[in-house]
Amino acid sequence: MKARHHTKNHDETETVTRGSTNVFLDLRFPEKEAAALKVKADLALQIYQRIQALGLTQTRAAERLGLSQPDVSKLMGGRHTSYSVERMLSLLNALEVDVDIVGPKTRNRKVRFGTVRVMEGAEA
Repeated sequence: MKARHHTKNHDETETVTRGSTNVFLDLRFPEKEAAALKVKADLALQIYQRIQALGLTQTRAAERLGLSQPDVSKLMGGRHTSYSVERMLSLLNALEVDVDIVGPKTRNRKVRFGTVRVMEGAEA
């Protein structure tokens, strides 16, 4: 969906395009790669949010996750490319979070490729 936006001087017109739910698709990554990148970004966000919800310092989170404090700092800052999805899932499990991996669309349900559902974790 495109919308017209006028700048202050009313002489210039800017075109704004509404993005999809996957910024990686919007950046023109191939569909499968975009889905994989979105899954990792979603998992990193869940790790960040869980650490915050538990009120853990980066040092305490590092102890619980079996990582160094600088590695936790990187994750908290959104730098997660060196982690596999499997490793990120194990980190969420260490934070007592249940994760359901939802596969591609099946006959009985409509699910987009690369969907991850994270269930609220148990209190630590």
